[in-house]
Amino acid sequence: MALEQRGVVNFASEIDPAALKQAERTARLPVVFGHVALMPDAHVGIGATVGSVIATKRAIIPSAVGVDIGCGMAALRTTLNAGDLPPDLSTLLRAVAAAIPAGVGKAHETGVGPAEVYRYAGQPATLLTDKQEATMTTQWGTLGSGNHFFEVSTSEDDDVWLVIHSGSRGIGNQLAMQAMEKAKAFAARKGIHLEDPNLAYLEEGTPEFDHYWADLTFAQKYAFGNRERMLTAAQKAMRRHLPDFEVIEEINCHHNYADIEQHRGERVYVTRKGAIRARTTDRGIIPGSMGASSYIVVGLGNPDAYESAPHGAGRRLSRGAARRSLTVASLRAEMAGRAWLEKYADALLDEHPAAYKDIDQVMEDSKDLVRVEHRLSAVLNYKGL
Repeated sequence: MALEQRGVVNFASEIDPAALKQAERTARLPVVFGHVALMPDAHVGIGATVGSVIATKRAIIPSAVGVDIGCGMAALRTTLNAGDLPPDLSTLLRAVAAAIPAGVGKAHETGVGPAEVYRYAGQPATLLTDKQEATMTTQWGTLGSGNHFFEVSTSEDDDVWLVIHSGSRGIGNQLAMQAMEKAKAFAARKGIHLEDPNLAYLEEGTPEFDHYWADLTFAQKYAFGNRERMLTAAQKAMRRHLPDFEVIEEINCHHNYADIEQHRGERVYVTRKGAIRARTTDRGIIPGSMGASSYIVVGLGNPDAYESAPHGAGRRLSRGAARRSLTVASLRAEMAGRAWLEKYADALLDEHPAAYKDIDQVMEDSKDLVRVEHRLSAVLNYKGL
């Protein structure tokens, strides 16, 4: 059951007090409409809390959207059955790794130019440099690093699913950083007092706002298409090693984004920083950590959550704390029985499942937000380094 205090409605049974205080600061902003909703996976972020849903009137907070604009999940249910997968998935892992470039700043020759990307995603208001256009095109269809991943999973019905987590890559990051600096400059010019400078916002009707909204819209479309391209590449690679298969259904949803919505009879900008939209018509994906289950869900349209739900397990330990307190041996034990990049276990230590909240507790806390359709168990995990 959600608890409300000081302008925050909290759905998390486990939450860092610092995250609550951060959300309360956000709720005190004059542009915030109603309360700030904290999802069951909420934790401290830059400016706004990760796992928060923020409705604003005639304004938007760039840091609340975050630097990975449009980051989200996509999943495909295939006609494959768990029995169609080979006992040894290492060949399949190598094929996927060759098809989907991953890693910090990773790029590849896509065979497309800026015009093709613009036709898909539109054009940002920011005039991109030649270097930025090169980043945009060569990272089109790449995974990235950190908690971004591709997985082959099986459901409770033994159906095989392909699942991916990624966003707008380097170009989205650059557009976001520019907007955050513009928001701080706008606040300074207007004499707006902020408890946290990272909560600087842009006001509707200003050139800065219009510029950011166009960039944001572009980056969100780019992220959506980026996930589609990687899933297409993965299917092509997998078909060389598996029986022929078809895709039965596809889900593709953002969890770091903003949109215009109606809530309580008002037109507002809803920013979901680590949350998915969960109207009664929405299907979504809530992943666990590597080694944990992921869930295909249907929204319940909870108004106290602005029709939202969590975006994953949510970090319990920072990357530094995970490296200091967890071991490679325990990571290997957690990942036993799966195909994964075991030879890079040391580099992946900060992604240890124990660094994240228990996804099953997150889902228990989400029972008023979503209904579970499928529980997925990963048999192959591929992450960027």
